[in-house]
Amino acid sequence: MDVRPTGLHHVTAIATDPRANADFYRDVLGLRLVKRTVNFDLPDTYHLYYGDRAGNPGTVLTFFPWPDAPPGRSGTGQATTTTLSVPEGSLGWWADHLAALNVAATRPTERAEEDVLALRDPDGLLIELAANADPHDTDPWDGGAVPVERAVRGIRSVTLTERDAEETARMLGDRLGFRLVDEFGDRLRFRTGAATPGVGTIVDVMADPGAERGLVAAGSVHHVAYRAPDRTAQDAWRLALTREGVDVTEVRDRCYFTSIYFNEPGGALLEIATDGPGFDVDEPLLELGRALRLPPWLEPDRESIERRLPGMGETG
Repeated sequence: MDVRPTGLHHVTAIATDPRANADFYRDVLGLRLVKRTVNFDLPDTYHLYYGDRAGNPGTVLTFFPWPDAPPGRSGTGQATTTTLSVPEGSLGWWADHLAALNVAATRPTERAEEDVLALRDPDGLLIELAANADPHDTDPWDGGAVPVERAVRGIRSVTLTERDAEETARMLGDRLGFRLVDEFGDRLRFRTGAATPGVGTIVDVMADPGAERGLVAAGSVHHVAYRAPDRTAQDAWRLALTREGVDVTEVRDRCYFTSIYFNEPGGALLEIATDGPGFDVDEPLLELGRALRLPPWLEPDRESIERRLPGMGETG
């Protein structure tokens, strides 16, 4: 069975204040809060999901907001940049929009191969907006602070920073089925096996031999998830990786998808998540993100969980 990825599913990062996190991703970046739930493994913290109208795979950023989390440190062995796709010719509008909200943005000189704005969220997480004409099959959110014609289309790429990029590149190419499509400076660009470019098809590997190892904490990426269309494909991925000697977790039920996890050779945590059943499995599409949703096994503890969670105010 072909076990090549179909693209990125989501990126999960660590935050501190859930209210500030929601304000930024909804009011600054214009994403929809599509699910307000908890970390299923540590239910004393929220798990917040943002994306397009339905939270389609390839559009989703998720966060664990731990109020007492120490600041992270960008470095090797982690995903250091999450790049979002916006429509071609829209970066002038985005620069004005960010300036009006007092959000600092720069145009990185090392990204001369594409038109990019770089900014940071309230916890210091590095986000890029890349303008391009690549096709997409997502459904940009038109109910937020950003006009739909300027809206984020989804995740364009992630950048993995490594002290020694060779083994990571080998895993992407030989074990995960990515294609090396470009090389510029210290950056190797891989694409998934998708027939045409689109949302969530790029992984960049950046070699930085002199950098210290990164610390995953507030303002840093916790893990990067790739897409499997269904459990059959996910099981095939797990079997293939296990046969290659990769230490892969058991399949874990995340309600909105199922997941397996493993580390790439440089240390970054990766996930393979199924496309379904999706975020409308436990609430209507029109009401996504408005109420706290819990998995069935945590419902008996709802009252105590809600007491421990910080307030978020109105989220609809």
